[in-house]
Amino acid sequence: MFTDFFHAVQAERLKTRRSLAAWLVVVGAFFTPAIVIAARLVHHDQLETIYRNDQFWAVHWRNCWESMVLFFLPMGTILATSLIVQLEVKNNAWKQVHCLPLTVSTIFFSKLLIILAMMLQLFVLFNLGVYLSAILPCLLVGGVPYPQAPFPIWKFLPENGFYILDCLPIVALQYLLSLRFKNFMVPIGIGFSLWVAALAALSWKFGYTIPYAYCMLDYLKDRPGVRVVRPEVNIHLFALGYFILVTLVSYFLFATRSEKG
Repeated sequence: MFTDFFHAVQAERLKTRRSLAAWLVVVGAFFTPAIVIAARLVHHDQLETIYRNDQFWAVHWRNCWESMVLFFLPMGTILATSLIVQLEVKNNAWKQVHCLPLTVSTIFFSKLLIILAMMLQLFVLFNLGVYLSAILPCLLVGGVPYPQAPFPIWKFLPENGFYILDCLPIVALQYLLSLRFKNFMVPIGIGFSLWVAALAALSWKFGYTIPYAYCMLDYLKDRPGVRVVRPEVNIHLFALGYFILVTLVSYFLFATRSEKG
């Protein structure tokens, strides 16, 4: 059974290798760092002051993550998840997939694993982009010192882990919606609507009940001057609970669906 699952994952990886979802991950990961590099090269006269700041890495980290958490991460997750499932619908291939000597659970979880792997790839590439966006300006502009503060990798790694955890409910819900609706625009439309609802609910006491809000709440909860109600619950546990519950519901609906394509 493990061999079947391994081969199924390999097949899913080959399907998505040159897909729009794969390119979306790469573009989404490097877009913000590229903007940061361009902005610093344009305003190169301010670089020396920026790079001599003892809090350089903390400020740089938060600046890079702002647009990622509020915009690119939720939207990228919505689009990438929907696009991966849409590969089967677009090619009219669901019936062929179900004709393979694979169990329903193998088909379901192999595709889900690929989605999670692509999300992890997004985080790895984005972190690489964040580091490059800090280093390249001081290499390209003469007289700009290398950041004096040490790179706080052991502080940034846990934050990455929490953001990944916060994204899991979005993956699970978009996966469920994409499996239920053949029309590509339906899961994307619902996903965008829930994302907008999450933005609107950030100042609501019970905003944590909307699973699309966890990344934004995690980033904004300790930021001064922002109208965000700090959750009174552990949002990471809520995110994990949502992910497990929605995944189980999604699997049940997928396994009991009478129409297999």
